[in-house]
Amino acid sequence: MQYLDEIGSRAKRAARILNKLSQNDKNKGLLAVAHALVEKADFILQQNEEDVRQAVLNGVKDSLIDRLRLTDTRIKGMAEGLEQIVSLEDPIGEVISMKIRPNGLQIGQKRVPIGVIGIIYESRPNVTADAFGLCFKTGNAVILRGGSDALISNQAIVKVMKEALTDAGLPADAIQLLEDTSRETAREFMRLNSYVDVLIPRGGAGLIKTVVENSTIPVIETGTGNCHVYVDEFADIDMAVQIIDNAKTQRMGVCNACESVVIHEAVAKTAIPKILDCLDKKGVEVRGDKISQEIDSRIAEATEEDFRTEYLDAILSLKVVQNIDAAIAHINEYNTGHSEAIVTRDYDNSQKFLLEIDASAVYVNASTRFTDGFEFGFGAEIGISTQKLHARGPMGLLALTTTKYIVFGNGQIRE
Repeated sequence: MQYLDEIGSRAKRAARILNKLSQNDKNKGLLAVAHALVEKADFILQQNEEDVRQAVLNGVKDSLIDRLRLTDTRIKGMAEGLEQIVSLEDPIGEVISMKIRPNGLQIGQKRVPIGVIGIIYESRPNVTADAFGLCFKTGNAVILRGGSDALISNQAIVKVMKEALTDAGLPADAIQLLEDTSRETAREFMRLNSYVDVLIPRGGAGLIKTVVENSTIPVIETGTGNCHVYVDEFADIDMAVQIIDNAKTQRMGVCNACESVVIHEAVAKTAIPKILDCLDKKGVEVRGDKISQEIDSRIAEATEEDFRTEYLDAILSLKVVQNIDAAIAHINEYNTGHSEAIVTRDYDNSQKFLLEIDASAVYVNASTRFTDGFEFGFGAEIGISTQKLHARGPMGLLALTTTKYIVFGNGQIRE
């Protein structure tokens, strides 16, 4: 497809320029973009409002509209994320190791950009800024394919970014947006392996499955978050209620929100009514097993599918278990490898949970909402990887680099 070939070739050319930029030049570009986002906030918000208006007309649920909506605060947050990336050490050019072989060769590894990164994502136009910032700092060009529901917002953000880069004397093609959001173009993009070095999908299970099954480009899987909070028999119940409330209701449409609560039977009769009292005030429907329903009549019956569901909505599943082993087994059966938490005052149980839970981030006495590049000190994130190769968890600067061997000799030849 000529449209994609042109975008790909422009990204390749930009990547070669970015590869040679100094840290100062990259930081100059990031600061220019951050300043422009704030300066042009009214324009971006005006365009975003059109996307939001259309989403409302289409009956999109409130939690997903929240992901789509931009505000002055969120735009400032986008800019602050870029400024924080400026303050981070540039990993590009770092020599990771250097060893001298018996024949005198010095062999080392140097950290370098990946090249061209493709990102397919849904809603959340703030991802546009996060993706640019991390890719630019690591010397990578990025091609973005956002959802049709956020197209107008993404066009506005990318327009502001490109103008800022041009004004700073830097390659505007460091960031490009696919404005054709058709499925056909998306599938062709997934096969653009002659230009794109890695593809990162950010979104729901359906999007990630489609990319994995159709891409000829190496894929880093991110994001589906069926996250649990386990309330142990040794939990501080008030702390557990506070953590569950935050993990579920602070923002319901995000991948690190709690979707399921698991409770030890020894504390279920005390904990469940308190949890329901709290969640009722926030309009959260709880679907649970028979034991939990007998404890609190406000709980609806849960199906097998409920325990597997990332709701991204005001719904929560609940399971009562006999012991910590049953809790770990349940979580490992139904989780998506994202973020899991235990609330306990027992050290041995906390260590058992940390050891045996299979997820990219495991918490003791804290909300799953902290699984985030900004909260982890990465400035921003390109996504939260739920796979185990190359990158796992919030993906900051290092996840967007690769290495090459550098070899120094003084005339050695192999015999």
